[in-house]
Amino acid sequence: MIYLDNAATAVRKPEQVAKAMVKALQEWGNSSRGVHATSLQAASGIYAARVKIARFFGCRRPDLVAFTSNVTEALNIAINGLIRPGDRVVTTAWEHNSVLRPLYRLQDEQGIRLEIVPADRQGRLDYTVLEELLCSKASAVVCTHASNLTGNVIDLRRIGELAHTNGALLIADCAQTAGTRRVNMDELGIDVLCFTGHKGLMGPQGIGGLCAREGLEWRPFKVGGTGVQSYSRTQPEQMPTVLEAGTLNGPGIAGLSAALDYIESVGLDNIAARERELTWRFYAGVKDVPGIIIYGDFAGEHGPIVTLNVANYDSASAADILAEEFGIAVRAGAHCAPLMHRALGTQEIGAVRFSFSWFTLDEDVDSAIRAVRELAENG
Repeated sequence: MIYLDNAATAVRKPEQVAKAMVKALQEWGNSSRGVHATSLQAASGIYAARVKIARFFGCRRPDLVAFTSNVTEALNIAINGLIRPGDRVVTTAWEHNSVLRPLYRLQDEQGIRLEIVPADRQGRLDYTVLEELLCSKASAVVCTHASNLTGNVIDLRRIGELAHTNGALLIADCAQTAGTRRVNMDELGIDVLCFTGHKGLMGPQGIGGLCAREGLEWRPFKVGGTGVQSYSRTQPEQMPTVLEAGTLNGPGIAGLSAALDYIESVGLDNIAARERELTWRFYAGVKDVPGIIIYGDFAGEHGPIVTLNVANYDSASAADILAEEFGIAVRAGAHCAPLMHRALGTQEIGAVRFSFSWFTLDEDVDSAIRAVRELAENG
């Protein structure tokens, strides 16, 4: 199987990820729930992972890193923990349902005022509208760093500057950029950076997190055991404990920590350059094929994603043929991005997404190009 669905999850992992997870399963106890050796070993390993993540994302302190089960949970924690009833919130047509559904729920249940920046038929945002909305007393802007559908990359630095100039928070969904390009909270003006471990970071499923700036006032999304302040009726207020009720996913954190070591050893810039090379190799091979429609803006910054449709096929049929006849795994359908599909005009047929990783081979890309060409010729 040629695996080209890395925007959903990276199946190929560095070998040390699994080894680190097995070691944690066999040797780690419960962090902050004892002073015996296994508990202390877990606490030490988890703290080391916080240090690595803080350094990786330009977060000012390790204790401002909180672990979650995935980026969806991190976004729910950030949105529900920082946005208050009646707040005015700006988001974009690029968003995944992990952003949209929490915001819609707050709109319905708590009366937040939600403003959505539109996109055109190539998925490009209207930054003039964005600026106008942020200048009108918005409390927060919640946006993805890169579209999981088109691969378009947003100008997050510009949005951060606009948000802070107008007194708004910036909550960033970095699901598609963490591990695929350099993301620094301070440089981009991010107040809360939400990430997942199983995509570009090449870690396991079931682990993600958020990095926060100092001084935010959190309303905990969940409350419960923390191992500290056990006689208090309320959740401890300090980070990261305020956001980490319950036992943490020690093996997942260990695997993510090992993945970060691998990325550091290879070099994030080398990974990003390689993924750009693969993306452009595929794009160049299919963009002029008759019957192929490609979505997204390839004149601007772009992630390791190429999304297309093949004439006379709906996306599900095309993906099935690619899997069954050519042994190529891709993602088809709506990609949990309803507003972007509306902008692209693909609500009825969906779209076929090819996404690449550090472990993708040139010959994998060339095989996919040949398969798409054959599909188009037979369509």
